[in-house]
Amino acid sequence: MISVVSPKELGKRKRLKAEQQKEDILVQEIIQAVREDGDQVLLDLTERLDGVILSSFEVTEEEIEQAFSQVDETFLRALREAAERIRTYHEKQKRNSWMEPEEDGTILGQLIRPLERVGVYVPGGRAAYPSTVLMNVIPAKVAGVPEIIMVTPPQSDGTIYPPTLVAARIAGVNKIFKVGGAQAIGALAYGTETIPQVDKIVGPGNIYVALAKKAVYGQVDIDSIAGPSDVTIIADAKAHPAYVAADLLAQAEHDPLASAILITPSAALADEVAKELEKQIKKLDRQEIASRSLEGRGAICLTKDLDEAFDVANMVAPEHLELLIESPWNWLHKVKNAGAIFLGEHSPEAVGDYFAGPNHVLPTEGTSRFFSGLGVDSFIKRMSLISYSQTALLRDGPKVITLANSEGLGAHAASVAIRLRKGEEGDSE
Repeated sequence: MISVVSPKELGKRKRLKAEQQKEDILVQEIIQAVREDGDQVLLDLTERLDGVILSSFEVTEEEIEQAFSQVDETFLRALREAAERIRTYHEKQKRNSWMEPEEDGTILGQLIRPLERVGVYVPGGRAAYPSTVLMNVIPAKVAGVPEIIMVTPPQSDGTIYPPTLVAARIAGVNKIFKVGGAQAIGALAYGTETIPQVDKIVGPGNIYVALAKKAVYGQVDIDSIAGPSDVTIIADAKAHPAYVAADLLAQAEHDPLASAILITPSAALADEVAKELEKQIKKLDRQEIASRSLEGRGAICLTKDLDEAFDVANMVAPEHLELLIESPWNWLHKVKNAGAIFLGEHSPEAVGDYFAGPNHVLPTEGTSRFFSGLGVDSFIKRMSLISYSQTALLRDGPKVITLANSEGLGAHAASVAIRLRKGEEGDSE
């Protein structure tokens, strides 16, 4: 069910590419159609692709109130507490503007401003996850984004999955529209008669959504081109095989293309985990998905020691990294690449996905080598502030002129030189 590989073999595995020519061409055509014909294209595609005839896109206040009546109180309490934990964690990420005066009268600084309007894409159907609503919206609210627009495909009866609507209200979404797919991304990027244009689009989706986000990047900002989710577990001989297997399956049940990898120097543990996987997978509702994931993308990698295990994990650069080892904090300095790190046997990935507070929107497919997870910084702009005094310009101007002339930019040099002459004339007077 799951293959045992060497570190070298694991390193040869190829990343999945979220790019296919036929789909790419279709996405480009859809986006262009949305740009040209706006709402009518959205209505036509919603009828053709989702089988839903709509008279209006926007979710009403009555629909949101009805959604609250359709969820139970236990779910509501858990969602609200999760939202508060996520908000509290992200509050600690906030940056402040700053200005620093110098003795010569120069003032340098940095202004922090939130984006004006953000679009959040929320999948429907099998991938309708209320927790993802919280994770994408709350950091934007903490950053101070004034307006958050959510798009999500309707169910067959024209409604939105009630827990998704409840999560949107709790998180603070301003407007919700019943539209999905590449057409929803095009609508957010360029605007239609009904859906306002945004500055940034975040949120997961299928191949068409991913390619659409890639296509509109530059017109708007995006969070990332997310691939299938993944977990890597480093475990030693003292790890509980049942815990390791359960955490691998928790990842594998996401998607047939999800990746679940165990890295361990213990052959005995590897054998026990393989047995546990066979036993536990039989109890899963999503057994078929998990089986395909483990067979196609799962692996147990045997290393000579824990040092090599961390070297291999850094090569994999996982989205989620679990350290099921003795004294995990003593090994934390070895981690170079990971979207999120879970330390110890009481910290399964699931607590991070739903409740702990850190964001679960993380870099996939090895991109934690150079990307970070979604956070408050994802929704702000940093603007440099420069106020030079005359004294400072007279002092530094000749150096600026030298550097500008070295690049052949005479007008740059002249824009400083004209001020230096004026300053010297002022001094002579």
